[in-house]
Amino acid sequence: MIEFDNITRTYARHVAVDGLSLAVRPGELFALLGPNGAGKTTTIKVAVGLLRADSGTVRLCGRDVTADPREAVRVLGYVPDEPFLYDKLSGRELLEFVAEMRGMDRGASAARIARESANFELTGFLDRLIETYSHGMKQRLVFASALLHDPEVLIIDEPMVGLDPRSVRMVKDLLRARVASGTTIFMSTHTLAVAEEIADRIGILNNGRLHFLGTMEELRQASPAQHTSLESLFLKLTDGNHDSAAAAPPAQPELPQGPSRD
Repeated sequence: MIEFDNITRTYARHVAVDGLSLAVRPGELFALLGPNGAGKTTTIKVAVGLLRADSGTVRLCGRDVTADPREAVRVLGYVPDEPFLYDKLSGRELLEFVAEMRGMDRGASAARIARESANFELTGFLDRLIETYSHGMKQRLVFASALLHDPEVLIIDEPMVGLDPRSVRMVKDLLRARVASGTTIFMSTHTLAVAEEIADRIGILNNGRLHFLGTMEELRQASPAQHTSLESLFLKLTDGNHDSAAAAPPAQPELPQGPSRD
């Protein structure tokens, strides 16, 4: 489970995230949508511990990201929007390095590397230098590294950037398979069709505030009949002229006060 409890983060006088409260359920694929500058990447960086919120708390499976970062990181897999890779390593060397950082023994890491390389169709390229990889191959390698330790929570910023249609289909299928096995996935994306196809729920963020939270069907029910596609509904909610009170998200269930192991 991922819990955002009244998160606020500012840069100088700019409020990037404004009082965000949100609970992502165990085994759910949640998609956070919003225009450029809405606060999506800031939200994700706070969730994974790369930024500290000015106020509020984020918990991953009950672990407080700020107060107990080591335990929070143990349950987390993270795919950033601009991953950094060591180009002079081979794909295998990078995955071995990640496995060692995760404290995995050699036997377990070899099996996991073989599994994820097969899942992301990298097996034939593992012993080549990363500098020879295409952008899409690098993106798939980052996914493989994030999933090596079978994280309970996977957080992804713009997962489909640079992927060809075959790779997009592969990643969508693997994400749904992970969710089916119990992984909680939180992703931000500009690819509305992907969110519409695979997300269990969506949130629409604009100017740091959550303007909608629910399923696609709930979004359609809350909007005029002529707005039926996610694209048209998204544009209506983020055009800067809508009534934010009318578009406010439904009430959230009360967040647990103590640590949990969900």
